[in-house]
Amino acid sequence: MCAAERDAAGLTAARLTALLSAFRPGDEFLGVSELARRTGMPKSSAHRLTGHLVHEGLLEREAGTVRLGIRLFEIGQLAAARRGLVDAARPYLADLREATRNTVHLAVLEGTEVVYLDIVRGPDAPELPSRIGGRFPAHATAVGKAILAHSPGPVLQAVISAGLPRIGPRTLTAPGLLRRQLSKVCEEGIAYEREESGTGVICVASPMLDRSGRARAAVSISGWSNRVRAGRVAPAVRTTALTLSRTLP
Repeated sequence: MCAAERDAAGLTAARLTALLSAFRPGDEFLGVSELARRTGMPKSSAHRLTGHLVHEGLLEREAGTVRLGIRLFEIGQLAAARRGLVDAARPYLADLREATRNTVHLAVLEGTEVVYLDIVRGPDAPELPSRIGGRFPAHATAVGKAILAHSPGPVLQAVISAGLPRIGPRTLTAPGLLRRQLSKVCEEGIAYEREESGTGVICVASPMLDRSGRARAAVSISGWSNRVRAGRVAPAVRTTALTLSRTLP
């Protein structure tokens, strides 16, 4: 394959990905015009590529609109390792929620972002933008910092090189400050996020480590910054993470 063909294939793949990623929580059906608007591609291109996705079973047509297809669900089920992680962790996450009455997250690192594998909402916790399957910049989250502190150097460098945008009023945007904080996280096994992802929210996280000492995932609790006492809940979060590190497959 020549360079021009590789570029064309890469562009097509990017556009197909953009079409599938255009669906948001709550979207069941979308028209081609809306998909074109959300992806920024010409309507003719969106129509052609949507037809290809329908043919492959990744989208399904209904009354002039399309929805995500069952084939996507089937592909998702192939991620057995992640599914096993969620199933094994769920009882421990529920116990942590009951002990703290705050929202508990289970997340992994994907590139420069964390992906939330499971969320157990707490009755006393604020409404949060996080959702299962959702992404958030790793540097602005406690789970992200917990994982980055126990990841190889190139992983952290990739996050820094991509930029550290301000997400909340106190987001760490200086690489040196982030590195110093991660060094402390590595020593203590606890990461904190105080209004870095949103106003009025505090998070406390701890990593789940494999036998080599690298983070597989992280667990956290999130609550109101004026209600949650980080020092009090940190031991419970740390104990949950350590237990999961020993028991998960």
